[in-house]
Amino acid sequence: MAWNIDYFKKAENDLAALNSSVRARVFKAINKVALNPLPQSEGGYGKPLGNKQSLKLAGCMKIKLKSLGLRVVYQLIRENAIMKIVIISIRDDEEVYKEAERRINKI
Repeated sequence: MAWNIDYFKKAENDLAALNSSVRARVFKAINKVALNPLPQSEGGYGKPLGNKQSLKLAGCMKIKLKSLGLRVVYQLIRENAIMKIVIISIRDDEEVYKEAERRINKI
């Protein structure tokens, strides 16, 4: 059973800013991971992020789209089986994760 996918408003804007062919590939990757977005340690597709340097992203996961040069950061809301997309951005590690943390902290 696939988890429900929800987006931060800014993540929806990130997705809308992509050209249609890239957007389709991002949707495909997100839908694949939504089948089992749990961390790899629990048998899922999720690649956990943690607290590094000054960033606090424990509980978040990432999807790497290397060929597109993109990263997707998401959170899991286990009680409701929701995969919440935080950001879709270029693979500039430091900046994508800083922006993800900013978006999460605005909640």
